[in-house]
Amino acid sequence: MARRPLPRILSKDNAQIARMQIARSRELARTAADSATDVLHPLITITRGLRRLTAAGRRKWADTPKDRRGPLLFLVASVILVVALVPYGPLLAVIGLMAAAALHGRDREPAAPEGPDESQVQRLKSLYEALIPYFSLAEDPTPLYAHGGEWEKAFPAYEFDESGRVSHLVIRYPAYFTDGEADSRARIEQLLHAKSGRGREYHFAWEEEGNELTVTVLPPLPTDIAAQRFVTAPGETVLGFTDPTEVQRTLPLTYGENRRDVPPVVWRTGIRSTAPHLLIMGQPGSGTSTLLRSIALQALQHGDVVIVEGGTGEYACLTGRDGVLAVECGLTGALTSLEWAALETERRLIATNRARQAGHPPPEDTKRPLWLLLDRPSAFAHLAAGDGREDPQSLLQVPLRHGRAVNVTVVVGDQFDHAEALSDDVRQHTRARVVLGPATAEQLAGVLGALPPTTPAADVPPGRGYARLGTGPVHRLQVPSTPDPYDDTTSDAHRKAVQALLPPRTTPVEAKPVEAVPVEAVPIDKEPVQAEPVPAEAMAAEAQ
Repeated sequence: MARRPLPRILSKDNAQIARMQIARSRELARTAADSATDVLHPLITITRGLRRLTAAGRRKWADTPKDRRGPLLFLVASVILVVALVPYGPLLAVIGLMAAAALHGRDREPAAPEGPDESQVQRLKSLYEALIPYFSLAEDPTPLYAHGGEWEKAFPAYEFDESGRVSHLVIRYPAYFTDGEADSRARIEQLLHAKSGRGREYHFAWEEEGNELTVTVLPPLPTDIAAQRFVTAPGETVLGFTDPTEVQRTLPLTYGENRRDVPPVVWRTGIRSTAPHLLIMGQPGSGTSTLLRSIALQALQHGDVVIVEGGTGEYACLTGRDGVLAVECGLTGALTSLEWAALETERRLIATNRARQAGHPPPEDTKRPLWLLLDRPSAFAHLAAGDGREDPQSLLQVPLRHGRAVNVTVVVGDQFDHAEALSDDVRQHTRARVVLGPATAEQLAGVLGALPPTTPAADVPPGRGYARLGTGPVHRLQVPSTPDPYDDTTSDAHRKAVQALLPPRTTPVEAKPVEAVPVEAVPIDKEPVQAEPVPAEAMAAEAQ
């Protein structure tokens, strides 16, 4: 018995032809539907009008009292009788009804005006005229920017807000403009900031390949984010929050009883971090201590913390907590704690090196993160110089250079007024940078290494600034509100939020029960034996 041939599978060419036919059929169907809609548009309008007239008649009948419905019916019947008796009355009535239905069936939504209005056109012309000296040359035979020129060619896209000011603008500029120079860009950005309206933050996106500049008005960053547990992995620290267009990630946050997703600025530390240490600079009252406190609360979830403060006294809430090894505000305590941190870093390095040489994993005591948080260490530099002692910053050399390999992280926060007191090791090895509060372009460029692509805010709230992690872009930043819970000016909601994040207190040695030991009485005529003083280094070693 002969075999029947199997159906032939479509080849690539046949499949392509089939797809083209399907697409052509869809286009024909869409065209036919549009044509039918255009032809039937009068009928659709009249039908819609009749429906609206019927609904209006029903509402009128429902609103009419029952005692008046009889006279109303008599009046309607009389009108119908008169229309029926008048020559051509029914025809004229039908024509009038259709005209009323067509009038009521029209689209009541006003048509959106095409193009900008007179005030908006005037704003665009003013911007165009202001850019002529920067985007034109006398040798250009066909200048894009010229007095009396067409601004429509220079501004292909634009949007306005409710107040009539520019909210989005795409600017074309000639290819000979030096858009690769920072000074040239700064002049254009300053001009657009002044002409488009001050008091707002603008984002400038330069597309050098296409010779286009996109100007966008940024919404203000939220300032009502309180301290809370962030959904992060070990080794990730949330510095603050930024614009949704700058990062690819969001975090679910709690706002009282509400929840919403906000894009964060996440700083990654540890062995594989490219920016393992952080430097925070700002003006007095800009929120540097708030950010350090927020970092400390996040670090205590998985590691230990040593805090050295230059007399601020804003970390008393962390004293005696689990994971807080020390909170020092004096020169002697700062030197002792940082010396122990340097020795601990060396011990971890030696233990890790020996384990690797033996083919074993690193010891467990070298995996737990150790954080060194220094708030205004420049205050100790003057005290150390006056007492003839070494600067505590000199003890950060080993943790800064080799701390990443053994999970030791250093965070330094200081003010611009004392920036010259920071050591070279701190400047060199802190590749993650944050600037809070008002700052000049020179200060931003000196700390971040680059200028932000946005204009400064008119009103800078506490915790507002910029962040740059390594060689990445500069982000706008708003630090979560993490105030000192012992401060009387702190609101109850923020105080309770910080207190909920504090770890439990460590049980002091004095609170442990001690067995009673008989003590031999000391004769009155004999002097009591004086106990020898214990060195501070021994006490610190014993405490650790």
